[in-house]
Amino acid sequence: MTPGGTVRLGHAPHGIDAILAAGELTRAAVAAQPEWLRAVPTDRRLPPGSVAYTGCGTSFHAAQTGGFALEALEAVLAPPQVDTLVLVSHEGGTPLTLEAAEAFSGHRILVTGAAESPLARLCEEVVVATPEIERSWCHTVSYTCAVTALAALRGEDVSGLADAVARALDADREPVSEHERWLIVGAGRDWPTAQEAALKLREGTHVAAEAYHTEELLHGHLAAIDERVRCFVLEGEGRAAERAGDAVRALDELGCEVKLVPTEHPVVDIVRFQLLTIDLAEARGVDPDPIRTDDERWKRARAAYE
Repeated sequence: MTPGGTVRLGHAPHGIDAILAAGELTRAAVAAQPEWLRAVPTDRRLPPGSVAYTGCGTSFHAAQTGGFALEALEAVLAPPQVDTLVLVSHEGGTPLTLEAAEAFSGHRILVTGAAESPLARLCEEVVVATPEIERSWCHTVSYTCAVTALAALRGEDVSGLADAVARALDADREPVSEHERWLIVGAGRDWPTAQEAALKLREGTHVAAEAYHTEELLHGHLAAIDERVRCFVLEGEGRAAERAGDAVRALDELGCEVKLVPTEHPVVDIVRFQLLTIDLAEARGVDPDPIRTDDERWKRARAAYE
């Protein structure tokens, strides 16, 4: 750490060598979303037949917004019996996603930020969802662009998403707090958002954030939740909204700080949590950009499995 709160990155993510203010790359990526979303290709469509989606980490959360999705390891263990496999990998080199592509015998479509990559060379079709590779390891804009590209592949009208995200960026922000435990709950279309929100908070601020499916929360998990946990429940629609209300009442009875969050679209709904991650990281003195890839202890942990 240098004076003034800047971080010197001997080798910043993706080869950027510079002195950067803590969180600068993540803030820039979040702010760039309306512009990048307007550039997502919308002229491609899925071929006829059955489809499955796969990826790892943030890319798996994006994949889940498409429909039937398997984590890449699961797609390696038991390749889905479908006509088309859509693989999501921002840089196109995720090892397990690459294995999933190799194990699948049907048509493969890659949604990525890199036109040339090991995965791109394997797949029959490549959809480049971003104008460049996101430079922060705490991926934000690459997630929303991937989700938008997947929606466009399914024929969804995505023309209003960029403006909706711009409005979300200008909306009132969630206040930061000193909670060490965080909970994000969702179901249906909101379940990927809950998972991605928890991951952003874990990566970017190092708090113990967890995501639970709305119904599963109510089947035993409440036993380990109390007033020390800050909670967000994504409302959803129909029966999911009814159960979301039940979850809010239960969490309130436990003394939790809990908020019921109306939802609109996965691309839009994640923005409040991206902004919360930025603000909470700043309050905690954490740089969200490297997600601890610059820390020797976490470097050793990563080396243990790569």
